[in-house]
Amino acid sequence: MKFLVRNLINDIERVSNIQVYGRIAAVQGMLLEAGGIQKTISVGDRCNVVARDGRKVICEVVGFRQGRALLMPFSAIEGIGLGCRTEVQDAEPVIYPDMGWLGRCINGFGEPVDGLGPLPSGDTAFPIRNPPPPAHSRSRVVGKIDLGVRAVNSFLTCCRGQRMGIFAGSGVGKSSLLSMMAKNTSADVSVIGLIGERGREAREFIEDDLGPEGMKRAVVVVSTSDESPLMRRQAAYVTLAVAEFFRDQGLDVLCMMDSVTRFAMAQREISLSAGEPPASKGYTPTVFAELPRLLERAGPGVGKGSITGLFTVLVDADDHNEPIADAVRGILDGHIVLDRGIAERGRYPAINILRSVSRTMPACNNEQENDLIRRARALLSTYEDMAELIRLGAYRRGTDPAVDESIHYYPELEAFLGQRKTEANDLAACYALLAEILGMPFDGDGMGRPPPPAPPAEDVA
Repeated sequence: MKFLVRNLINDIERVSNIQVYGRIAAVQGMLLEAGGIQKTISVGDRCNVVARDGRKVICEVVGFRQGRALLMPFSAIEGIGLGCRTEVQDAEPVIYPDMGWLGRCINGFGEPVDGLGPLPSGDTAFPIRNPPPPAHSRSRVVGKIDLGVRAVNSFLTCCRGQRMGIFAGSGVGKSSLLSMMAKNTSADVSVIGLIGERGREAREFIEDDLGPEGMKRAVVVVSTSDESPLMRRQAAYVTLAVAEFFRDQGLDVLCMMDSVTRFAMAQREISLSAGEPPASKGYTPTVFAELPRLLERAGPGVGKGSITGLFTVLVDADDHNEPIADAVRGILDGHIVLDRGIAERGRYPAINILRSVSRTMPACNNEQENDLIRRARALLSTYEDMAELIRLGAYRRGTDPAVDESIHYYPELEAFLGQRKTEANDLAACYALLAEILGMPFDGDGMGRPPPPAPPAEDVA
């Protein structure tokens, strides 16, 4: 009851005493043209269009044409026709997050969709399209974050404030890998954006993958594939805005988005409807301008708090050089490539270690950890170079000592990279197990710090 009263007071204080309105002058597809308001609004502003049945449809200004404002609705436009009243919203699109949002599932407007009642409203407004902190004032990316997945923790170690992409075709295991990380991460809070997902997967992800324990420290933003492109794009912005709120509380946030490709597709639909010409494979220039604006919002904060970003990219026809994959790879701090061939032979997660990279890992590791990873990568690379000959039986043992060595270690390394969804390994355990496989020394804690110095001989005695 207490937060309901506070919500009501906050809503009353935000009410304006001036109402500007116009009329719908044309309807074309999903695009509405409104006259009479074009001089009072700008691109990105919001309007309410009153349908014939009295229903208010929220729209966003996406452009102007021949003296009229171009509006795109967030929901269905049935009942909207010529002359319908168009009311201008005077406030910029913001949300009012609160610590009480933990454990809740919301939509692109920051409204609850889990049936658990209203959300508490915070005192500070967070714009949904907030610019990232200035580059020169941000903290450095330091310290590792435990994601519970052996292949990632060891070969592709992620640091706090890093942004990683998960690249794969459909059905190769992107969502499953995300769910493993969300459940087993050492981050304080997880903010998960399901953008353009199948409707049935939302509850499965929350109830089966996250579970009650994972959900206690998570906020899930859902926009299914049947919703409007504006709603799908808005859900991506809201995901980052919620993550920024928790970051500003001094917390380490793991922000996961599935997927950036569907965000780009939504922006493409919006841009093409507004008349923008396509540039590459149907994607408009605005898509490539919006991607860095969205992804740069993740990262270290100013002072305490960070947002570690994990963004999935659905590569078209398994082509990892298609426009969106290529653009995102150039923005992020590393990429995890899931390989359909590896998935088809039954190893999950199907991470192709040799095609994946974490750009911040070498600086976060100590020398002992880097030596382990270099050694394991060299063995995997040598085996993959000769894999075809080995499988055909054309390679004879004793021909090349390096290949013989890689054949010896390959089965154990392959078993190390495979992991069931219910398994979890912390950073220290991952490095210790890898060192055991390779027969190399490891006496660190997996966090990148050098091992403590040995005590003097007299103390031991």
